Amino acid sequence: MPAEPNPSSDSTVAAPDSRSLSYLAHFGLAEAPFGLTPDTDFFFASPPHQEALNTLLYALENGEGFIKIVGQVGTGKTLLCRTLLASLPTHCRAVYLPNPALEPDGILFAVAEEMGLKLTGAESHYHVHKAILSRLIALAQQQLHVVLIVDEAQAIPLASLETIRLLSNLETEKRKLLTIVLFGQPELDERLDAVPQLKTRISFHDRLRPLTRAELPRYLDHRLARAGHAVGRGSPFSAPSVGLLYQASRGVPRVVNVIAHKALMLAYGRGVWHVDRRDMRLAARDTLAARPLHRARRWAAGVLALCAAGAAAGGLYLASLT
Repeated sequence: MPAEPNPSSDSTVAAPDSRSLSYLAHFGLAEAPFGLTPDTDFFFASPPHQEALNTLLYALENGEGFIKIVGQVGTGKTLLCRTLLASLPTHCRAVYLPNPALEPDGILFAVAEEMGLKLTGAESHYHVHKAILSRLIALAQQQLHVVLIVDEAQAIPLASLETIRLLSNLETEKRKLLTIVLFGQPELDERLDAVPQLKTRISFHDRLRPLTRAELPRYLDHRLARAGHAVGRGSPFSAPSVGLLYQASRGVPRVVNVIAHKALMLAYGRGVWHVDRRDMRLAARDTLAARPLHRARRWAAGVLALCAAGAAAGGLYLASLT
């Protein structure tokens, strides 16, 4: 699997200091609006994200066994995962695995530990599995349903996927004892192809996508407002700069956040309140995950289009003379 881009490695943004605090005050903000940590206060309910959250909550209410959410790097899977954890129905108890790159025994012990089981680490695979089943039955008798939420599920080894499949077998005559939610990158689909017994058990699935061009201004305004920006003050991002931001980020929220933060810092450094095209170009140029913005390429494309139109017109004129 290719390494994920690291859009936060840059030279423009320094570590937080008194200058950063002045930057927030300059734009009338209580906190940084474009941080990279998955803060649920900043969750933006774009159509695919809201639909996925609704699907998850519906499936949990109805005791479905397996749910899968897939999205490319930076589209907000972990933020959606944290939002789900904060929105769980009162009768649900979460078991959260943020790093599932574990061998089968490691998966079992991690689940058992998250469920509050006291183990020495010397127990066999069979005894840990049995202890988990007993715990699930005890919780079900208390009208509690357990939800195993696995983030970065594309990193699960194939043998451990089989262990998770076996956990999904835990049920009574009436209901599943465990709901399993997998959040992963598109590579997860390829891994599930290798475990068809698990793939056929997935009852609900959704796919996250980047923001559209029309959604991007609303996304920026939402995060600014959550950070304390006064609505009546207007956006610090000019319309042309937002267009460049979309080109550079392709609508991927994580990349949007990195570039937008740098652009605000550049505007602050110039002592102005509005981000212009130059600020956005410089911010994008300094971001490894950004798509390059080439003035010359767009200018050349325009010239070529004019030449083509001129050639076509000339051809029609010559044809009229013959």
